[in-house]
Amino acid sequence: MSIDEAPPTAGATAAPRTGAAKETLEDYTLRFAPRSYRKWGTGTVAVSALGGIAYLADFAIGANIGISYGTVNALWGILVFAVVIFLSGFPLAYYAARYNLDLDLITRGSGFGYYGSVVTNVIFATFTFIFFALEGSIMAQGLELGLGIPPWIGYALSTIIIFPLVMYGMSLLSKLQLWTTPLWLVLMVAPFVYLLVQHPDSIGQFFGYQGETGMGAPSLGAVMLAAGVCLSLIAQIAEQIDYLRFMPPKTPENKRRWWTAMILAGPGWVVFGAIKQVVGLFLAVYLIANVAGGADVANEPVHQFLEIYNQFLPPWAAIALAVVLVVISQIKINVTNAYSGSLAWTNSFTRVTKRYPGRLVFVGVNLLIALVLMEANMFDFLNTILGFYANCGMSWIVVVAVDIAVNKYVLKLSPIQPEFRRGMLYNVNPVGFGSMLVSAGVSILVFFGAFGSGIQPYSPLVAIGLAVVLPPLLAIATKGRYYLRRTDDGIDLPMYDEHGNPSGEVLDCHVCGESIERPDMMACHEHDAYICSLCLSQDKTGEHVLPAQV
Repeated sequence: MSIDEAPPTAGATAAPRTGAAKETLEDYTLRFAPRSYRKWGTGTVAVSALGGIAYLADFAIGANIGISYGTVNALWGILVFAVVIFLSGFPLAYYAARYNLDLDLITRGSGFGYYGSVVTNVIFATFTFIFFALEGSIMAQGLELGLGIPPWIGYALSTIIIFPLVMYGMSLLSKLQLWTTPLWLVLMVAPFVYLLVQHPDSIGQFFGYQGETGMGAPSLGAVMLAAGVCLSLIAQIAEQIDYLRFMPPKTPENKRRWWTAMILAGPGWVVFGAIKQVVGLFLAVYLIANVAGGADVANEPVHQFLEIYNQFLPPWAAIALAVVLVVISQIKINVTNAYSGSLAWTNSFTRVTKRYPGRLVFVGVNLLIALVLMEANMFDFLNTILGFYANCGMSWIVVVAVDIAVNKYVLKLSPIQPEFRRGMLYNVNPVGFGSMLVSAGVSILVFFGAFGSGIQPYSPLVAIGLAVVLPPLLAIATKGRYYLRRTDDGIDLPMYDEHGNPSGEVLDCHVCGESIERPDMMACHEHDAYICSLCLSQDKTGEHVLPAQV
């Protein structure tokens, strides 16, 4: 539905509205993604999701940790990063694709409660504007280098160009990612292949590089510091899920394609991310060892590619391709950052205020925050921000993953099927919410040296360790009583079809007048009728909310 067509505030029955709500504009921001809207095949969803990881920040991250800690420690750090993110991302991606929910809706029923996940939405929204600003600054560097555009104008251009592309959600984003991916792949891979073929000695230089500190041998502290920087990307799984929620139903006929797409586009994103970090370090080492002044620009992706292009292309072509690569990469990732950030902000705002202003309002909010970060040149302390953020992101993601994998499937204390609707959940569940607060709080203290410099590099391990141990302990201590406020939503129709997919049965919401699929509906407490989850979330009086079951 559009901004102007948001449903009236729940609290009184409204007559059905004329005309269909423009849900394609809002992309089911606060609710289950219905079967009728999920018209894309598994391959399209997977390519669209993977198109969102085209960012160049991976190249800069790989270069920075290699320059700081040497190739060996950087590679081990990247491996730790990849393993943690794959294992934690798998259950989240599966739930998103299977039940067609974004990560906020999954988080609500996986230990956090209806209002408890507002905090995690803010964490995720922060991720999107930090990385939007980082990618926007890289694009501005490219525009300055290739076209002489001043950075402050480049920052504005890299922001303004995104807004119209994000307006129509998945409908446009799927086409954009599909069309741009082949060219992006060629431009990214060409320099790496050229060095391997024409300069095979660069391989030995790469593995022998010891960084600024001369670390040739593996060091656990250096490995964990490197992994901590990489793990700031852990919330990327939430952006992958914003695409995966549009997966088609899993059936016996498509199950192989379905599983392949889910794994590749879900936790599998980290394989591609790790490869980019390694390539970024490889290019940086080559520049440091072989190009005059290369050490000054080795961690800047624009210069990494330009310097290599210059070796086998005319200068004009080299700079043109470098600019094209930067612009395509920035657009591919920042449409996802802006889109996912708008979902997170809208979710939080609507639950707290009971008002639904529309997703596009928060596209503007997210872009404005990112632009302020870029224009204020706040990147001098972004490394500290990323390290701090990584502890919050890891705590959230790992807690939800453990709740799904352990509390649901092993301990059977958390309900297997996800629940997100108001009235069905307690406002706050101490299992996930408490675990995240303790995990994030303690690991942040470790990160800033509160427990001494000896343990300081291991804040990622502290965050992960507490996030793994606490949810099962708290679930057992509370006997799982704070997961569900109700077990009956007042509707006799089954929630799932014969294959375990969310039902496609349609019911009418008596508040907004729209026909909504069964998984998004509840019985109304005050009327002999049904109400959709979006209208229920805006019920300021609570009169439509079913009472708790004793």
